[in-house]
Amino acid sequence: MLFNSYIFLFLFLPIALGMFFLLGRFQRYQTAIFSLVVMSLVFYGWWNPIYLSLILASMIFNYLVGIRLGRRARGEAYARGLLAFGLTVDLLLLGYFKYAKFFVANLNSIAGLDYPLPAIVLPLGISFFTFTQIAYLVDSYRGEAREYNPLHYALFVTYFPHLIAGPVLHHKEMMPQFAKPSIYAFNTKSFTAGTTYFLIGLFKKVVIADGVSGFANPVFAAATNVGAIGFADAWGGALAYTFQLYFDFSGYSDMAVGLAMMMGICLPLNFDSPYKAANIIEFWRRWHMTLSRFLRDYLYFALGGNRHGEFRRYVNLFLTMLLGGLWHGAGWTFIAWGALHGAYLMVNHAWHGVRRRLGQDLARPSPVGRLIARMLTFIAVVIGWVFFRAHDIESAVRLLQAMFSPPSLSLSSEYAQVVSQSKCAQWIALLGLPLPAPAMLLTILVGLLGVVWVWPNTQELMNRDYRELDGRVDATNLGRRTQWRPNWAWLGILLVASGWSLLGLSSVSEFLYFQF
Repeated sequence: MLFNSYIFLFLFLPIALGMFFLLGRFQRYQTAIFSLVVMSLVFYGWWNPIYLSLILASMIFNYLVGIRLGRRARGEAYARGLLAFGLTVDLLLLGYFKYAKFFVANLNSIAGLDYPLPAIVLPLGISFFTFTQIAYLVDSYRGEAREYNPLHYALFVTYFPHLIAGPVLHHKEMMPQFAKPSIYAFNTKSFTAGTTYFLIGLFKKVVIADGVSGFANPVFAAATNVGAIGFADAWGGALAYTFQLYFDFSGYSDMAVGLAMMMGICLPLNFDSPYKAANIIEFWRRWHMTLSRFLRDYLYFALGGNRHGEFRRYVNLFLTMLLGGLWHGAGWTFIAWGALHGAYLMVNHAWHGVRRRLGQDLARPSPVGRLIARMLTFIAVVIGWVFFRAHDIESAVRLLQAMFSPPSLSLSSEYAQVVSQSKCAQWIALLGLPLPAPAMLLTILVGLLGVVWVWPNTQELMNRDYRELDGRVDATNLGRRTQWRPNWAWLGILLVASGWSLLGLSSVSEFLYFQF
């Protein structure tokens, strides 16, 4: 089931919230939790009911292993062995469903064999619920997971706002929230703020991400089919995908946070304007933040982090990003993308080291220097997304060659027609601004760049209410005009945004991260 579908918005969500708050009103707290678990399983099973058995088996297995790890009844050696057993089972499960086809295909290619490819359909969200439970096992081993209510654990794994595409959760940050009596009472303020958060995410996905996707798909298809791609076409497609991916995934994350806020629950943030980053280190602190946290805490540190000298540090950085790329998908393009970002991080850390030795203050860059750094970082990220999106390495190289061919602002006739007939072109025409295709594409892409570089992100708009729910002090520096308030002006904005989004639901599209 998709957040951006009529059945979710007008049937599933009212039933799920209605049951939860109705049972909570009569202090049936455990029954309310049970109802959320059941509705979350319905949400997951809507796509393919057969995989309900998979997530239930994974959940029961990890819960039982986690209890044993938390108790450590038989000593440290037993706990280490049990942790290794639990992690091995989780990784084998993920490896079979996600990488078996990739392994067999490459084995056939390298060894000249003809093994049939396994007929495996990748279960939705398997990477996210597996990583969430891996974190739970490690936290249990470390003594950081201290609450073992089985019903709460079932909700922790299956909670529908995060189940399909994250964020990757920690046991210790969610369990205390499920135990709070306050979440069971309907709160107008948190529900209104959560609804606003959700609608902003819905607009990002349906209007912006789906709207700009039409500029990306034809270019990458041409690269796959060895079609003619010019300079302007190549940059148009690469930049369009760069914005599509951002607004698609950040839109999903906003919707997840908003859904949880409706119930008084605070999910961790996943995005913090990553395209504003002035270097790749900062980019990974802002992009897919919970995955970055997971890779740092459970992979980079496990490899040794920076504890064994500079050379090992760079090797660990590279391996972490390489495996992070492989996590995103079973394909050489994802491996190349991870390796590229690993190389980026190695160069970035080395450059910072040189600057520190020269006595430069990294915390106080000049405005011009930061602008140049942001532009270079953005271009590096766009190059990486070409590998991320391309069908294969050859297609990615073909597109990059076009991007760095002699500059020309003219579009191919086929691509110009795509631009002129797009949804975005129709919206611009409604504003009475008929533009030729190249100018229209440039206007749209520059406008989106302005949004991601200048406009406040969702958590900045909603910071006060999110921080209050999170139990932290509101530390925003934004003025009252940009902060969300439950007033008539914001109501008008949200009505227009939600109406626009609902009109776009006639052609429902999956979220890009569903395939990971």
